[in-house]
Amino acid sequence: MTKGLVTVFGGSGFIGKHVVRALVKDGWRVRIPMRRPHTGQDLKVIGNVGQVQLVQANLRFKTSVERAVEGSDAVINLVALLFESGRQSFNALHINGATHIAEACASRGIKNVVQVSAIGADAESDSDYARTKAEAEAIVQDLVPTVDVMRPSIVFGPEDAFFNRFAQMAQLAPALPLIGGGDTKFQPVYVGDVAEAIAKVIGRGTTGDTYELGGPRIYSFKELMQLMLDTIGRKRLLLPLPWMVTNGLGFVGELSGALPFIDPFLTRDQVTNLKSDNVVSDDVKSFEDLGITLETVESVLPTYMGKYRKYGQFHEKSA
Repeated sequence: MTKGLVTVFGGSGFIGKHVVRALVKDGWRVRIPMRRPHTGQDLKVIGNVGQVQLVQANLRFKTSVERAVEGSDAVINLVALLFESGRQSFNALHINGATHIAEACASRGIKNVVQVSAIGADAESDSDYARTKAEAEAIVQDLVPTVDVMRPSIVFGPEDAFFNRFAQMAQLAPALPLIGGGDTKFQPVYVGDVAEAIAKVIGRGTTGDTYELGGPRIYSFKELMQLMLDTIGRKRLLLPLPWMVTNGLGFVGELSGALPFIDPFLTRDQVTNLKSDNVVSDDVKSFEDLGITLETVESVLPTYMGKYRKYGQFHEKSA
């Protein structure tokens, strides 16, 4: 017997794959809408035969979203952009895509819904990413009042876009940039803990709450860079960069991202986001309300950073 069918938009992404595993473990059948389902065949082996289904859908097209949620008992929206590229814009995916999902759920009476946002989502933010995330929250909450909004801090784990990116830079560059001086605060959260939180609220039924998901400790950007370098056993100069210089790097990153098959290493919108601390607010629901024991950065980072050590994962760090 299964708990029913849950449709997971963004199920093929970094967080999404962990969410799918957690849902399968809990006994759900999982449907994953994708623009190109043929590229996600590895997702099928996460569950038993037939437990994970791939379907074609594109958030920019309302009818495909409606087909994707048909017959679902629950829906999760994990889709997020770190940077814009062509028709894949913040407005198109964060706002319009979330609207299409929420409208499809509302018209079909689906009340068990999770909208994954981000700490720092703010309708008044100068960052397009943070602004559109907040606007999406408001739209979904209006259409589906029982939606639970999950706002994680920086999410780490294998294939993450944070520690892996800077570790790759450390392999080649003699110095790493401390954006804005490296003082911005973060509360990194393990991807498996985020997935467990999402599966737990879906399992008991969403109730219209907002959760901010941060790890057990707060770090400065500089502390995270030092921790990463220590983990991979490399010594690099940490170079403080004022915001004006960093904004220039963001512009250069956007220019490089305009080239085919190249993702920008930094954008001006990301720089704007990095000016604000990314930590859990006071008096909000969090992991504690879900009874989840959290993994630490120190315990998880060595499990996937070994490939960046000078002589590979089997090389012991020098004392």
